[in-house]
Amino acid sequence: MNSVAFQKDLLSMQDELLRFAYKLTANRDDANDLLQETSLKALDNEEKFTPDTNFKGWMYTIMRNLFINNYRKMVRDQTYVDHTDNLYHLSLPQESGFESTESAYDLKEMHRIVNSLQREYKVPFSMFVSGFKYREIADKMNLPIGTVKSRIFFTRKKLKEELQDFI
Repeated sequence: MNSVAFQKDLLSMQDELLRFAYKLTANRDDANDLLQETSLKALDNEEKFTPDTNFKGWMYTIMRNLFINNYRKMVRDQTYVDHTDNLYHLSLPQESGFESTESAYDLKEMHRIVNSLQREYKVPFSMFVSGFKYREIADKMNLPIGTVKSRIFFTRKKLKEELQDFI
């Protein structure tokens, strides 16, 4: 497919793509932005399109992927990550507004166990508890994802063993 035919096909699909973008975004301005971004991406990647294949499907795939990536970026940007030292209690269930003496003791015991671990186990576990995904932890610590998973698993196992008397 030559460049002129590619552009002609792209222009002929604009109304259809705009309707699809509106279904995805439910907002006219966002739909127009998504259409423009999709068209630019298609033009930038024109050489990757295989002639005599489904052009419409290719365009819908580009638009859908852009929408998903934009949505994930928006969610990631709105996520607040607490970088304080005491992150362990963030994901613990809160039964009431008041901590019982027993649960406060359990929490202190958990802190003691986690803090007694080597830094290579404590840091990934703390990041995981604070809401980071395995991939994010691996990227931030420059480690393979398998290493991160095994260190978090080891820390959980150690906590379970040490807290066995409290369960």
